[in-house]
Amino acid sequence: MIALCTFLTGGSDYQDMYLFGKNRRQQLKGIILQLPNGAASADTYERVFKRLEPGSLRRCLETYGQNILTCLARKQIVLDGKALKGVSPTSKGNAGLYILNAWVSENSICVGQQKVEDKSNEITAIPDVLDSLDIEEAIVTIDAMGTQTKIVEKYEIRKAITCFRSKAIRKRCEDVQCAFKTHQGYHHVEETDCGHGRIETRSCSILPAKAFLMEENLSLWKDIATLIKIGATREIKGILTKDTRYYISDGNIKNAAYYNSLARRHWAIENNLHWHLDVTFRGDQCRARTGNAPENLSTVRKLALQMITNANDKLSLKKRQYKAVLDLEHMKKILKI
Repeated sequence: MIALCTFLTGGSDYQDMYLFGKNRRQQLKGIILQLPNGAASADTYERVFKRLEPGSLRRCLETYGQNILTCLARKQIVLDGKALKGVSPTSKGNAGLYILNAWVSENSICVGQQKVEDKSNEITAIPDVLDSLDIEEAIVTIDAMGTQTKIVEKYEIRKAITCFRSKAIRKRCEDVQCAFKTHQGYHHVEETDCGHGRIETRSCSILPAKAFLMEENLSLWKDIATLIKIGATREIKGILTKDTRYYISDGNIKNAAYYNSLARRHWAIENNLHWHLDVTFRGDQCRARTGNAPENLSTVRKLALQMITNANDKLSLKKRQYKAVLDLEHMKKILKI
């Protein structure tokens, strides 16, 4: 609880946890927890988080999210991984600590996570995350890593609408690209956003998969119904950049705007989760590297982020943290005590 309160008030390490417990001891006594032996030292926090089994804290995070969202039907669940750079600053790829997150884009809530083992990738963690969630009738979006046939089949068994970015397997991606070279799309939509010196245009076209994919790919990607092409152009200070992405989906919705929205909301995880963990909670600066400490601290940060995000006021997350430092009642309100 003290670790959670430390993150809620802008702290970031074991020494901050010690200072919080020491300086708020009398205020917390009888309200949140008892401290009969005084404030625990920074070394005690380090030993606890190194030894604590990660699954116990992970279940707290999942339970908190699932209590807010009792049903995930018709919600968009984004699966995306993030590396904690502070655990292994010189490593690349999935070395160090790499966690796959399940994120509900409409509510900005993390409802599941799974550590990716060293010398592995997200493919091994995706089934564990899926098994922990009731994704029936949900909309699941995932990057190209999820296009493996075994993972696609697992989604189909769970009756979820899925949208995968297609680039992992060259031959299959080329098949999708060729489809849009022969046809501009049965339905097309274009959206433009302007602001802060940036002009961004996103266009989306869709095609029926069964009419354009080769039989060998249709047999591997069972129930795939729609091919999606999304083109994005961005102009900042006169510099124009272009990007084209291809997706496949088992959804049979004949509306390009729907898929354009899914693709855009998928990347909201970068700003609403990953960015706040790095900047607001300084996760990449954390140097806890031994035992289970890196994963456990990452889980507590996400729990703190969700509590602050759900606070009902007009303040930014940083200002909510600062107000929690100044006002114990505000911190209790965030904790729902």
